[in-house]
Amino acid sequence: MADKTLFEKICDKEIPATVVYEDDRCVAFRDISPQAPVHILIVPRLPIPRLALATTHDAALLGHLLLTASQLARSEGVAESGFRVVINNGPHGGEAVPHLHVHLLAGRQLLWPPG
Repeated sequence: MADKTLFEKICDKEIPATVVYEDDRCVAFRDISPQAPVHILIVPRLPIPRLALATTHDAALLGHLLLTASQLARSEGVAESGFRVVINNGPHGGEAVPHLHVHLLAGRQLLWPPG
């Protein structure tokens, strides 16, 4: 059996995190190195390594992650002012943990291009 990713350990409550939402498909928690006043990671319980490896069988889960991001933006009070949703894929895309996850960033002016 392969070693669990950091995010699997958080989902399984083996590593503490500041969880702001969870359901049977995902766990959302505050990033420990936030890049904006609101920086929440939304992690599927199913360990898909990265977006490029997702399949059509994952479509409902991927949609659920985005809808969860929108719901969290509303609950954090940033839906009206604006927020960014980011999915990093691979080393050049900024992927640090090989477990698909969605970044919800908000609470300040986010510039474009992101860098």
